[in-house]
Amino acid sequence: MNFTVLTIFPEMVMPFLEHGIVRRAIEQGKISASSINIRDFAEGKHKVTDDRPFGGGCGMVMKPEPLAKAIAEAKDKSPASKTVLLSPQGRTFNRDVARELASLKGLLLVCGRYEGVDERICSSLIDDEISIGDYVLTGGELAAMIVIDAVTRLLPDVLGCESSACEDSFESGLLKHAQYTRPRIFNDDKVPDVLLSGDHTKTENWRFESSMMRTLIKRPDLFKTRPLESREIEVLIKWGENIKEILHA
Repeated sequence: MNFTVLTIFPEMVMPFLEHGIVRRAIEQGKISASSINIRDFAEGKHKVTDDRPFGGGCGMVMKPEPLAKAIAEAKDKSPASKTVLLSPQGRTFNRDVARELASLKGLLLVCGRYEGVDERICSSLIDDEISIGDYVLTGGELAAMIVIDAVTRLLPDVLGCESSACEDSFESGLLKHAQYTRPRIFNDDKVPDVLLSGDHTKTENWRFESSMMRTLIKRPDLFKTRPLESREIEVLIKWGENIKEILHA
């Protein structure tokens, strides 16, 4: 899969590509990633990429000419890629959107700046708009990096453990279970005995209930977004009976 980031600050993006799972995916040929400096397509001595908005108002707007030329350059290099604008007005980025994007051949990630991008770019050259949340960033570079990271780890053979992505939070509709590593005792707090028992069935059951409990405490809304599985219903009923016993006592 090919990622191309269109930005006026490529120096923000390139170090990100040189570390962690993304770097390893590049080295293994699972993905390719590069950046295009939008300023390279701006005219004049100062390579200006923004101007005052028509109609007045605060801030500046990204000019259409250099951005259109940058997108054309990126399209020439990766014609099968989808052009995505990182924007607070886009559809919210989540697990399902990440999986959708992971099925594509490539992404051209356009990083907006200032007050936004000239609407003529949005209406004619952008295939999709994506937001990473209901807040505003100074620019789209951080959002682009988040998209690259989330999508890359969903690609086949990128993660060291094949089941890692399948066991992530949200994959089953629940948050991931509590995790422990050495030492067995830290600040007088012991690792649960079941995780040291070697009994895989008991361990799996404990992890499932841990996942249920963490979801109930931290994100109870996740239980309302989908039908409950029979196993989940059994656990909730059991907890309900335990709570009744405590209240009765």
